[in-house]
Amino acid sequence: MAYGKLTLRDIAIVLALSLGSITYGYDFSIISTTVGQPSWYAYMGLTTDATSPNYSFSNSMLDTVFGLFSAGAIFGGLFVGWYSDAHGRQKALLIGNLINIVGGALQAGSAHIGMFIAARFITGFSGAMIVTLVPIYIAEVAPPAVRGLLVGQHGAFFLVGYTLAAWVGVGSYYSPNAAFNWRFPLSLQVLWPLLQLCVLVWLPESPRWLVRQGRSDEAWRILARLYHNPSDGQQLFAREQFFQIKAQCEADQAAYGDVNYLDLFRKPHFRKRALIATLVMWASQANGAIVIYSNIVVLVAGLGFDNAESLFLAAGWITLACVGNFANAYYLDKLGRIRSLMIGITGCIVCVIIEAAIVANYGGTDNKSALSAGVAMLFLFICFYAGFVDTTVYVYCSEIFPTHIRAKGMGWSIAIFFLSTLPFLESSATGFATIGWKYYLLFIILPSINVILLYLFCPETKGQSLEEIGAFFNDNVAIRLTHISEEEKRALDERILAEQTIINGQDVSAASNSADSEKTPKVTV
Repeated sequence: MAYGKLTLRDIAIVLALSLGSITYGYDFSIISTTVGQPSWYAYMGLTTDATSPNYSFSNSMLDTVFGLFSAGAIFGGLFVGWYSDAHGRQKALLIGNLINIVGGALQAGSAHIGMFIAARFITGFSGAMIVTLVPIYIAEVAPPAVRGLLVGQHGAFFLVGYTLAAWVGVGSYYSPNAAFNWRFPLSLQVLWPLLQLCVLVWLPESPRWLVRQGRSDEAWRILARLYHNPSDGQQLFAREQFFQIKAQCEADQAAYGDVNYLDLFRKPHFRKRALIATLVMWASQANGAIVIYSNIVVLVAGLGFDNAESLFLAAGWITLACVGNFANAYYLDKLGRIRSLMIGITGCIVCVIIEAAIVANYGGTDNKSALSAGVAMLFLFICFYAGFVDTTVYVYCSEIFPTHIRAKGMGWSIAIFFLSTLPFLESSATGFATIGWKYYLLFIILPSINVILLYLFCPETKGQSLEEIGAFFNDNVAIRLTHISEEEKRALDERILAEQTIINGQDVSAASNSADSEKTPKVTV
């Protein structure tokens, strides 16, 4: 990753962490195909027949299944913010994966709807831990120039999880074994965390967290490996990054000391970040994306397609979303975070307006052209949401908090993400069943307001180092490395070389050039 160039080691780290992204994506999305399996309804004693006396109860249970995942995720996001600061990113990821395996196994083995709902809560708790940790870790090892691309892989790969869940659901639908139809897709939830556990011991700890814990020697060894540049014998890029991280951590410690969740709101610099993260996460969900994600099979079926057609169209919709998220990650460093959000949410508003009009006028009819246009609007919606919003929110919220409160800030952001989903998930099945197309009005009015708020209050962070983003929130930035003149950079590099060349009797440049050595160079600034 030195000077923005990726190495095989960097790619391997991102791919290993992205197993966690797949875990969350599969956990969240598998319920969409599960509720499209008639055998699941039959086993759980539920119905999709609107004339059945059990229909109202079934809708309330369906809302609870969706809602309890989000409720568990709220607690999981807040818990991991504390735990990963206290015990490290690597250990927190270990705990999250272990809990996730338990939740997935309980879902696959559920004997009744109550057990299934409880298992969804457990899976939501652990899924939030993982979805919080992955972007934090990648952000804390990525250089500024390509941070959007690398952190964006988190959003792209949890769409891989969505896609896998969708197509596994399609394949399982055709099994003559009623239990296999829904138990097998649910059982695959344990595969992805098991795979991550296999590679977790190989992943290095976050160097920024290590510096915060006073373990600078370990942090230097990791940075020297991550940013090793064979063409630069002095390893200036690695030195600059270490110098800036350590200086900023010392400045933050002197200014704020140890922080807790209450400090997110007691200290003005942190409160502004927390409010902006709240706005960004709320805006990402108040456009209807979570409702369409969770109910895509049901929505397509409501446009006149049978079960098999609905599952295929839903799987194609999720696959398109996956492609869109990779595209979002690719151009995010060029387009910018806030511009991406505004373009994506505005596009979603237009699609929902047209979708609502189609459902209002042609829903329940046999007008195939109009109903096909309704499906087309759902596909265009996901092009805007996946292409501009879905990846961006994780990148942005992982950037705006400083190291000493990043995990808590990201945990808060994920909690808000899922808290924002609760009113929609708890009401969506009942809402569509009772007021029909009018339910879409929520996703026209709310995002229209949010686009204005994003423009007015959210600073652009592309191209800035994590330590320098604090300037947007009136923090003291100890060392600037980006957007400085060549003369300033030369002077800074001379200072870094003078202070870091020989440390504790060791030549740092030699240590950098042999970064794969097991010997840990002792570094101080």
